[in-house]
Amino acid sequence: MKIIFAGKNIDVTEALKNVTTEKLSRLDKYFDKDIEGTVTYSTEKDRQKIEVTIELPDTLLRAEEETYDMYESLDKVIDILEGQVRKYKGKLKAKYRNTDTIRFDNIAPLTKEEEEEEGPKIVRTKRFFLKPMTSEEAVLQMELLNHDFFVYMDGETGDTNVVYKRKDGNYGVIEPEF
Repeated sequence: MKIIFAGKNIDVTEALKNVTTEKLSRLDKYFDKDIEGTVTYSTEKDRQKIEVTIELPDTLLRAEEETYDMYESLDKVIDILEGQVRKYKGKLKAKYRNTDTIRFDNIAPLTKEEEEEEGPKIVRTKRFFLKPMTSEEAVLQMELLNHDFFVYMDGETGDTNVVYKRKDGNYGVIEPEF
């Protein structure tokens, strides 16, 4: 696996790179050819965060974990990624039942119908009026409703936006691009 390392508010040492490469090599058994992964380390106060993104053909694996120790965060991220790979591999095995060895590189991705067979289904549709408002008003409304996100119409642009609460306690806005 080809790994690109990046650091935010942290010096990425060779020891950390070596440990990360060694642990990510556990995933190599699932792939025929070299794939590319991005590892981003960051620190905020005393919290150590690691984000790993692996690009597969037509599939993206991503995991992030935050603890007080970078090596503990790394172990947790690897466990998450292995779970994602096993889950996706299980879906591929169900699609190609007569194949003994499943590799991501030589199999077409699952179609929408195949992914929806086993997964969650939409059981409810909600419709509501979009009131023009600012993002600050949308955050206030979201907090009043005790939701994690809120859909609203931007008063200035008329676009439909989504405001959401981030893990760090701050807020984010998703704006469409046409």
